Amino acid sequence: MTKYVWVLVLLLIAGTASAQIPNTLQQNNKIDYSLPQQYEIGGITVSGTNYLDPTALISVSGLKVGDKITVPGDEISRAIQKLWEMGVAGDIEVFASRIEGNKIFLNISIKDRPRLSRFNFTGINKSQRDALEKKISLARGKVVTDAVLNSTRNAIRKHFNEKSYLNAKVNITQRPDSVLPNSVVLNIHVDKGDKVKISEITFEGNEAFEDKKLRRQLKKTKEKKPLKIFTSSKFVRSDYENDKQLLIDFYNREGYRDAVIVSDSVYKTEEDRLGIRITVDEGDRYYFRNITWTGNYLYEDAYLSKVLGLSKGDVYNREELEKRLTYNPTTGIDVSALYQNDGYLFSNIEPVEIKVEGDSIDLEMRVTEGPQATINKIIITGNDKTSDHVILREVRTLPGQKYSRDDLIRTRNELANLGYFDQEQIGLVPEPNPEAGTVDIRYSVVERANDQISLSGGWGGAIGAVGTVGLTLNNFSTRKFFDLSQWRPIPSGDGQRLSLNVQANGKYYQSYSLSFTEPWLGGRKANSFSVSLFKTLRRIPGSDQDSRLNVDGVTVGLGRRLNWPDNFFLMNHSLSYNRYRLNNYALFSDFSNGDSHSISFINTLARNSVDNPLFPRRGSSLSLNVNLTPPYSLFTEKKNNYEFVEFHKWMFDASYFINLAGNLVLNTRAHFGFIGNYSADATPGPFERFKLGGSGLAGGNIFVGTEYIGLRGYEDESVVNDANPTLRSAGGIAFNKIVIEPRYLISPNPAATIYGLAFLEAGNSFGSFENYNPFKLYRSAGLGARIFMAQFGLLGFDYGWRLDTIPGRPNDKRGMFHFIIGQQIR
Repeated sequence: MTKYVWVLVLLLIAGTASAQIPNTLQQNNKIDYSLPQQYEIGGITVSGTNYLDPTALISVSGLKVGDKITVPGDEISRAIQKLWEMGVAGDIEVFASRIEGNKIFLNISIKDRPRLSRFNFTGINKSQRDALEKKISLARGKVVTDAVLNSTRNAIRKHFNEKSYLNAKVNITQRPDSVLPNSVVLNIHVDKGDKVKISEITFEGNEAFEDKKLRRQLKKTKEKKPLKIFTSSKFVRSDYENDKQLLIDFYNREGYRDAVIVSDSVYKTEEDRLGIRITVDEGDRYYFRNITWTGNYLYEDAYLSKVLGLSKGDVYNREELEKRLTYNPTTGIDVSALYQNDGYLFSNIEPVEIKVEGDSIDLEMRVTEGPQATINKIIITGNDKTSDHVILREVRTLPGQKYSRDDLIRTRNELANLGYFDQEQIGLVPEPNPEAGTVDIRYSVVERANDQISLSGGWGGAIGAVGTVGLTLNNFSTRKFFDLSQWRPIPSGDGQRLSLNVQANGKYYQSYSLSFTEPWLGGRKANSFSVSLFKTLRRIPGSDQDSRLNVDGVTVGLGRRLNWPDNFFLMNHSLSYNRYRLNNYALFSDFSNGDSHSISFINTLARNSVDNPLFPRRGSSLSLNVNLTPPYSLFTEKKNNYEFVEFHKWMFDASYFINLAGNLVLNTRAHFGFIGNYSADATPGPFERFKLGGSGLAGGNIFVGTEYIGLRGYEDESVVNDANPTLRSAGGIAFNKIVIEPRYLISPNPAATIYGLAFLEAGNSFGSFENYNPFKLYRSAGLGARIFMAQFGLLGFDYGWRLDTIPGRPNDKRGMFHFIIGQQIR
């Protein structure tokens, strides 16, 4: 501790300070210490410091010229304390330079503390140094105080403690900087020691559950075991405290509502190992007995009890009770939903324990229904790029309507499905006004990039290397196209979709496509309009003839949302025309020259209730697609004429999501497809086919109507259950496939949503209906991962293991990787 020395006239408090008076003053008896006297400050000077502002120091001290002070007294002591609290001085002295009558002239002598010029780490590697520099508050020019040194040591120890280096030691030494005056260099030596692992976790007082059951409730505090190579066993105090609460939460869920941790201890078992002992008092296990309702007029007791779903004798679980009363994320069915979906926003249900007898608890549900709330206005914030009307047309909570919680959640899902906003940051906040019986709904969004550009290359089989350039604008605006001020860098914000794709390898293969979609034609109803154009040219490499195939096509579509059977349904109709022009290009054995025309009417009825397009946790997606051409064979005698393509194609897809626990979701899928002709004598042509196997990517193939269906673990387009080589190469006219796929979300970040998956799937395609057997399936299993990035779409890989052998392909590999770009494996 620095001692305060006052020379000449120094304030003495209770005899703890000393004063030395100049001889001339002492001889003149100007100060009598046995008799305190009052002086007027005649002047104040500062000495000793080269870096601090004297005027500022005098101001901080609180002393002013003209002030009356008592010597000895408290004024000088308070001044020294204020200067010391600044933390910039190593020593402080206040003395009288002279005394003239009743005026005293003071001098404040300050010795500057050294300042930091730089600091160095020793004992750790570069990555550790970089991490520590972000956590310690050392900066060039900072005054080096004991508090600064202590906070630096503590920050470093905390950093290494979090990484299980509990024995980390920090030694900080100072040396003067030879270049900068009054500056020091800090050398920070860190000896982090060995990682300290948890060798054992034991429990005392537990009778209802075994130790291993209780250990599983500790999510981040785990024992070090030889076989648990992927389990972290480091000890982090904050994680341990959280895990203790999780342990009590587990007991509460199991009916032990009085369970407490009596004591716990952390002790060393070895130099780099520690043990944990937790003593619990479980208390009694309780059960629900009688549940009664009061204050409810809209719904009868029996109906509310049915929705609540708790019966006499069920284990008492307060957490589950609250979930079934207020919000059940698993089923979406809870008691409050009955009221809030009918406008009763101000309703409240309070469960009260009215009787505890033995191991049984009686509850009284006290219901306050309140008035119905009407939506007053909708407030939207955060949409810097997307126009208000694009958001408002997805909003299902309209002014003047009764408040509905389901509509609120549905609106959030609809906004997420647009793909324009960060799905994790879509906010929906009801702002009720009980006096007026109204509620304002505030939606907040955060824009994210969702346009996509693709630059890729691949191998197109016989045609060789293929390059692809694609651009998709997912929030385009034709309305702003001619307003140059709206090009930032492109006109956007009206929810339209414009896509351009070019694929080529030179003269052997070229493909161009352009599509545009307006999701709200006219702006009043959700009637979508789409148009797409494409052109493809393919030549046979190495052919001495001019062998080529040109395909041109256009599709125009109209779609609309339905309100029946419910408002999750969509219907789409489109008219498609494709022209195939062949020149010495054999598609079928009897067809290599000429033109084929395909005019088809495509009808799709779909229902989609998934809650999130990137990683659905619940909901389903159903689709029935019927593609029809005119029935040429019914009014012509030509049964194998490819001039006009004839077929009717039926496809059904179903996908269902179940949230098993947290980020673990089970997705089950089923897919079926059939192609036929109107006449039994007609043969399905080569243009409309099913090709099963591999990743489901078409590669360099250009058959517009061909459906490529993935079957992981098998070669691309390899699965056709037909012995006829021609039919095998052309593809199937029927297929079916089923998939069981558990998924686990690793990163929910919309900029890079990542999840892992496992799969079991089986499928087959058939070259003729005579061979069709829905129970003859080729099976596979494997693992995979998906990464969704807004700029590039979906990226992923799967490793599939083939469980069956396809006849005629005994040499196919058993296991193989499949890479996915821009689409889901169907």
